[in-house]
Amino acid sequence: MSTPAETLNGPSHDFAQVRDLAAADMRRVDALIRRRLASDVVLINQIADHIVASGGKRLRPMLHVLAASAAGYHGEHHVKLAAIIEFIHTSTLLHDDVVDESDLRRGRKTANALWGNAASVLVGDFLYSRSFQLMVELDDMRIMRILADTTNTIAEGEVLQLLNIGNADVSETAYLAVIERKTAVLFAAATELGGLLGGLPQAQVADLRCYGMELGYAFQIADDLLDYTGDAGTLGKNIGDDLAEGKPTLPLIYALEQASPEQAQSLRHAIEHGGLASLDRIIASIRDSGALERTRARALAHARAAREALGSLPASDYRDALVTLADYSVQRSF
Repeated sequence: MSTPAETLNGPSHDFAQVRDLAAADMRRVDALIRRRLASDVVLINQIADHIVASGGKRLRPMLHVLAASAAGYHGEHHVKLAAIIEFIHTSTLLHDDVVDESDLRRGRKTANALWGNAASVLVGDFLYSRSFQLMVELDDMRIMRILADTTNTIAEGEVLQLLNIGNADVSETAYLAVIERKTAVLFAAATELGGLLGGLPQAQVADLRCYGMELGYAFQIADDLLDYTGDAGTLGKNIGDDLAEGKPTLPLIYALEQASPEQAQSLRHAIEHGGLASLDRIIASIRDSGALERTRARALAHARAAREALGSLPASDYRDALVTLADYSVQRSF
């Protein structure tokens, strides 16, 4: 049996092939999402249609259906669970955009920019509650416990991130604690639930959860790196948004550790006061410090740990696809 590491040295799926592998299941997931977003409240339908039309890679539900297939699952529950995961994720995006006062996501106006903060928060609540309606239909306490714990942890992460805004003394440990709660736990739930549906032994279910957690770390750290290295047209958001919002992400944390007193003063001021008046100088300071290379290395380490966690799973195209997603998480440009 080949290991994930060996698979990387031979032919492997690229992201488009991974998407093709999951395409049949994802069409069913998308159809279910559209059906279950429907409401007799017109504003909910308007915002829901805007969210669906905005696209996105649907990475979290895709992870779930791939993990379920890698675990040998052949039933129907994975479609509903993937929709639940996407509803939870989308509700957090609606709330995030309000908290961050964002006006652009995936190259489109955010819901709060179009309909206001109140509508966005309330429709986010609608999506949360809709996801729990779908959970109850599955009638499995193990699933409900994992997802209930996950949504609660995500809420904790949101509050932790809020506490870190404008704080130039945030440590790497504190930053990673936010990533774990805000991003990685939903990746972990998506893959763990795939193993649970497939009836894998507990140790392999735990390995799938570990894979999802490490993938979530890699994905978010790479995303934070792109805020200083990406292209606005490709990213679908404004370069320097994290800095403008006073978010002390890993590139800034690492840059502060290596900065000269003058650079450190400039970086601290940018974090504490937000704004993009000195963005070019800040980016130059980050690059000079070697923070971008350190951040990239940290993301790669988590991607490697994600791949290694898959070693106990039986060889299949679906396991290889999960390996490819670990690489994609740190190689993407958007």
